[in-house]
Amino acid sequence: MKTIMKFALAFIAIATFSALPVCAQHGGGHGGGPPAGAGASMGSTHSSSSSSNHGNSERGGHSSSGGKTPGQLLSQNTQLSSRLKTLLPPGTDLQAAADGFKNLGQFVAAVHVSHNLGIPLDQLKAKMIGPHSESLGKAIHQLKPDADSKTESNKGNSQAKQDMNDSGKS
Repeated sequence: MKTIMKFALAFIAIATFSALPVCAQHGGGHGGGPPAGAGASMGSTHSSSSSSNHGNSERGGHSSSGGKTPGQLLSQNTQLSSRLKTLLPPGTDLQAAADGFKNLGQFVAAVHVSHNLGIPLDQLKAKMIGPHSESLGKAIHQLKPDADSKTESNKGNSQAKQDMNDSGKS
């Protein structure tokens, strides 16, 4: 009986630790930011929107792309930067706008949602990366209660994923 119990505990531990990289790539299932490669979470909107900011390394604004911030990744990806500039007010500093997001995918999704719903990006950003960070879906719900936050979050994530795929940064 003890052998079976040890085996079961070992299996659970292995399964748990092998799932950690997946959680890191998809925002840990906290809800809406973009999919993997977009940083830690350009991932779909697993539970209504996949990007609340929990955890120490996530707060530093670093993505899983070699420890680079979303702003650094944008400066290296001129195709994606050019695309995002068309969605933001003229003169917006992309690196400054991306500062504080936990990964590039989360930022790109927020830009799309901001553009789609007419929510100022700084307001959306404040909800998503502030001291009481919210998922993309919850931020949408608070800032635009009449919008279908889950649908809009999914739409922003899909658009972000497409942009990142098109620019070679998926």
